[in-house]
Order: sequence, then C-alpha cells, then structure tokens
Amino acid sequence: MLIRIITAFVLIVILIVIEHFLPLEDKRWLLLTMFAVPYLIAGYDVLRGAFLNIIHGNLLDEKFLMAIATIGAFVIGDYPEAASVMIFYQTGELFQSIAVGRSRRSISSLMDIRPDSATVIRDGEELTVSPEEVAAGETIIIRPGEKIPLDGIIIEGATSVNTAALTGESLPRDLSVSDSVISGSVNLTGVIKVRTSGSYGESTVAKILELVENSAVKKAKVENFITRFARWYTPCVVIGALLLAVVPPLILQGGWSEWSEWIHRALIFLVVSCPCALVVSVPLSFFGGIGGAARNGVLIKGANYLEALASVDTVVFDKTGTLTRGTFKVDAIHPAGVTEAELLDLAAAAESFSNHPVAESVIRAHGGHIDKTRVGKVTEHTGMGIEAVIDGETYFVGNGKLMAKAGAEWHECHLPGTVIHISKGAKYLGHIVINDEIKPTSEEAISGLHALGVKRTVMLTGDSKKVAAAVAGKLGMTEYHADLYPKDKVELLEGMLDEASKVAFVGDGINDAPVLTRADIGIAMGAMGSDAAIEAADIVLMDDDPIKLPYALKLSRKTMRIVRENIIVALAVKAVILLLGALGIAGMWLAVFGDVGVMVLAILNALRSMNNRF
Repeated sequence: MLIRIITAFVLIVILIVIEHFLPLEDKRWLLLTMFAVPYLIAGYDVLRGAFLNIIHGNLLDEKFLMAIATIGAFVIGDYPEAASVMIFYQTGELFQSIAVGRSRRSISSLMDIRPDSATVIRDGEELTVSPEEVAAGETIIIRPGEKIPLDGIIIEGATSVNTAALTGESLPRDLSVSDSVISGSVNLTGVIKVRTSGSYGESTVAKILELVENSAVKKAKVENFITRFARWYTPCVVIGALLLAVVPPLILQGGWSEWSEWIHRALIFLVVSCPCALVVSVPLSFFGGIGGAARNGVLIKGANYLEALASVDTVVFDKTGTLTRGTFKVDAIHPAGVTEAELLDLAAAAESFSNHPVAESVIRAHGGHIDKTRVGKVTEHTGMGIEAVIDGETYFVGNGKLMAKAGAEWHECHLPGTVIHISKGAKYLGHIVINDEIKPTSEEAISGLHALGVKRTVMLTGDSKKVAAAVAGKLGMTEYHADLYPKDKVELLEGMLDEASKVAFVGDGINDAPVLTRADIGIAMGAMGSDAAIEAADIVLMDDDPIKLPYALKLSRKTMRIVRENIIVALAVKAVILLLGALGIAGMWLAVFGDVGVMVLAILNALRSMNNRF
C-alpha cells in the first residue's frame, strides 16, 4: 500500500508539471487518461470493493462514497483533485491498518504465553506431549528457559519464575518445593518438577487466552451507537448530496457551468461525509485500552466493561484474599505467669498435628523444632479449640468458650484479631493474637480510588466487627459490614445498586461469585482467586494486587475521554466543512482534510489509549 501511494503521488506531481507545458488546446481526454493511471494505482481496490458491494446490495459504505465522489470529479474535469482525493483516502486507510496492527499486537503479544509442549514423566520416562494431553495429578519437568505449561505445585527443585506476561510484574519470583506455579510464566534458573493441579483447559494460561480472544466481542454502548449512527448517517448524506447537485440548478435554471458547480459542491459533500473517523477510531480506542491493560496484568473481558468502569463511584471489597493476603500471622503474645517463648512453645506443640491456617501461623511463628513426642492425647472440641496432653499435663488451646469449659479465668484482648487462649487445666497462661496480613498496597489503592472521585469504598466480611473495624480504619475505607454470610453480601450490594450510578465489587473466593455477578462490574483476583470468581468476573487482576484498581479506573476514564474527543472533533469539523462546501466556500482539498485528515487525527488520538501515562 505504501509503495502504491508513493508511486501514485510521484506520478501526479509529474503530470501536474506536464499539464502546464502541453501545447494542445483541447487536452481533456489526454489529461483524463494520464491522471487515471495514478488514480487506478492508488485506488483500484476501492473501486473493486465498491462494485462488489453494489452487487451484494451494500451500497452506502465509505468505499461507495469515495468511488462516486472521485469518479464524479473526473466527470466534471477535476482530474488532479480526483486522483489526489483517492491517494489521501488510501493514506488514511494505511494509517488505520498500522494503528489496528499496533493495537492487535498489544493483545496478541499475550498469545506468546501459550506453551507449545509439556515434558511429562510416565513410567520413569520423559515424554514430550501437547499440554492438552497432560492430566491432573501427573508430574511434569520444566527446565530453564521453558514456559510452564500447566498450573501445579513444585514437588522437586527451586527456581526463579518470570510472570511478566501474566501479571505485568517485572521482578521474577523465587519459588521452591510446595509453592504454586501458574501456566504461561517462564522458568528462569532451575530445573523443577511440578505435580499438575488440573488439565490444560482449566489452567490459568488457557483461561487468559479465552478471555483475550473474546474481549472484542462485547461492544460498548457508544460503539453500538456509532454503528447505528453510521447506518442512518450515510444514506442521509447521499440524499443530501443528490439534492444539492440537482435542486439549486433546477431552481436557478442555469447552463452546464451552473450544473458543474453544484455537482462539484455535492462531491465535496460526499467526500467530507465519510464516517471513517468515527467508525474506525471508537473501536480502536477501546481495543487499545484493553490491550494496554492486558500488558499490565489487568484483563478486561470486553469494551462494555471498560466503558462501565469509567462511571464507577462505589467500590465494594471482600476482605480476605482481596485487601488481605489470606495468610495468618502472629501479631502479639500476651503471657500470664509464663514467658512469651514458653506460651508460644505450648501453643505450637498443641497445634502441631493440625493443618488449620491458624495452627500453621502459630507453628511458623515458633520457627524452631517441635518435639511431637511430648504430645500425648489430643482432643478436638468443635468450634472451641484443642485439648492436648503435653509432658503429662493437660492444656487447653482455643477460644473463650473452651476457657470457660476448662474453668479458667480468662479475659478478652484489647487488640483486634483471632485470639487463641491457653490454659494449664484451669490455670490461665495467656493468649496469642493472630491476624490476616493486610496487603502492602491496599491502603494506597483505597486512597487512590478516593483521589479519583470514588465516593464510597465499602468492605464486606464474615469476620467479627472488631477485626473489620480495625482493617477498615487502617485502610481509610468509608464503611464496613461484618459477620456476613454470602447471601448477606448480595443483599447489601443490591441496596447499593439503587443508591449509586455504578457499583464495582472486588473479590477472590468462591463465595464471592454471586456478588461478582450481581455487581455492575465484577473484579476478581486472578492469581490466587477461585475459578468460579474468575469466571463470574468482568475484570481480572492477574497479580492479586489491589493497586491495579486505581490504574484500571484511570485507564477506563482516559479511554472514554479519547472516545468523546474523537466523536466531538470529527462531527464538528465535518459539520463546518459540509456547510462551507454547500455554500461554495470550501474546495475539494479542504474536503479531503475533513475526511482523511480528521480520520488520521482521530486514529493517532485513539492510539493514546495504549500507553500507560495519565
């Protein structure tokens, strides 16, 4: 296309020079023949497309308008203008194809995460197979430089993994035995063996590719409006151009010169009226926004969700796994009559046979060797805690109800969190406070949302009011609701939907799926979030980092601002040039700017949605 445009342009310049030196008095047919050459070089495919569209009954598209306008210019003797209009139109189309190519590459680069093969160990042998052929529970081996083909758990080896293609995170992650790996990331340093947790179809990489491939299907309201607008707009301008070419000469009853002048104005009307700037730049803006977000680990399932996100004024959060890590740690140790180390040692010994997250946090805090031979009979009291015989003595480790059962004189802790009380028989020895760690970027994410004009940030949690109040206060949230069941979250969200223009819900667990579906915009944590939450969500944060929320909101608003700018500027410029053309003030060159120039400007503006500077 570029070669055709340059060739046609050079020929036109040469022909314009030759035209001034032709000695012939009547050079009409010679000029027509000469200028038809660059015209056909630049625009033969436009004429062919217009002809095929006429055969198929699709008359009123931009190729038809351009063909009629340029052929009409040849008829009335504007040969250089006819050929030049076609060249500039094709220049605009070239810009369009380059822009669309850039935008597609920003998304299709994600397709590089698709693994080509997997090395599976079967009967002691290494076999190279397609990832689709590996079943859940099989062992695969991944060497340095290879893509991880399926999700799983490392059972042997240690390595660094690059997850940039999935999460946008630039720093590699160090992983070892028992750590989870996600498909699509790249193994950098060591050889690892992984036990797969599911089939390829259930893997992270497969779900991402499906989301990206389907993202262009769901159009925004403004895109649908532009499509409907173009369907009515084009017939109207063709009728307007026809009336402009016929009615004034009939009324004025002029000769051929009068008809030629009004036909020329009608052709200008047709050139200006092509809706290319709108039809191309609006979807390109959304496509660029979705692609830019994908490169930064935010997967948006369609332009309609990007559009809706820009209007969000209330953001509702689940707590555990969303604002917090979902992993517990010991925050405080308050002994009574023993040392902190002794109290922690007793609690760790009692909890050493449990795999409960709270028990695991106590064992991690202990950090040393736990001699399980000290522990005799262990009795679990459902909903209360553990009774364990340690060194021949009976200890109770659990909540206040267990202390009351043991007859110990216990007391509440002034700190929020999950409190484990310990007693030796009826003698109270103190308590340990355990809390879910708040993610390091949660506070910044909440303040960022408020800075962007989000009126309400709400936390919904099944935790106690004391814990919820502490987390919400630390993060600076406007309100919180505690002691909730999943159905309570849905009911509260439905009340907010009546009060706000757009409500986004951010969650990660399987119990969040109903709320994610009910919200105007459902946002799921993708790295550790459940499959159900990711399926139900409209937007997925691939690295589980809440700081991506202000980024996504900024991106959506920037994209919508670009869309509005393109619509307003394109329609305003076209309206002015249409009026000037009808009055005989604007010529064909200004008409070319009104069509091709505005389209190029709109496309360049649309490409701004791909970069991440705000």
